[in-house]
Amino acid sequence: MGGHGTQGRHGAAVVVAACLLASGARAEEASAACTATLSGRRVMVRPEARAFISPELDRLVRLGLAGKLEVELTLRKRRAFWFDAHVDSARVTQVLAFTRGGYFLDGRELPGGVGTLELERVAWTLDAKPEAGEHFVVQVEVRLQVVTSASLGRMARWLTQGETSSSGTPVLGSLLRSVAEDLARRASVRCDVSRQP
Repeated sequence: MGGHGTQGRHGAAVVVAACLLASGARAEEASAACTATLSGRRVMVRPEARAFISPELDRLVRLGLAGKLEVELTLRKRRAFWFDAHVDSARVTQVLAFTRGGYFLDGRELPGGVGTLELERVAWTLDAKPEAGEHFVVQVEVRLQVVTSASLGRMARWLTQGETSSSGTPVLGSLLRSVAEDLARRASVRCDVSRQP
């Protein structure tokens, strides 16, 4: 009798995970954008994340889960006939949350909604003023994750009421990791650094 209950709870966890996976598959494609300017020795980058909140992620954030936005920026100097040279990099983590007042990104209200997220600006100061012929490019990688495989694992343990039975555990773990990855949105973009007069 106890075996049927455990199998039923494992089945419930798999059904919940599969529903989350299926609902995220129809979301609009996420994209990133940036503008970068060079003024003297200072490079300023303004990154954006577009269409990062799918309907399923919107529902999860409105239920009280926080989204973690990780932005990785890399400044490179272009080199003719060779790989671009790494100049500097930065990593920024921001938190996306929802309250009764609406969406907030690191405590800053987003009155325009979450269609386009203006992310934290990043500035670098170069060691020396670039020569007239030097050109730079910025690579921006943006990743949003609301549900992690660990949180889904806690949900699965709650659904199975802490059963430690190994039946189906590797399959369930793989499914939960797949669902968590599907609920993560990512995009990347490269933008040329323009010089200000």
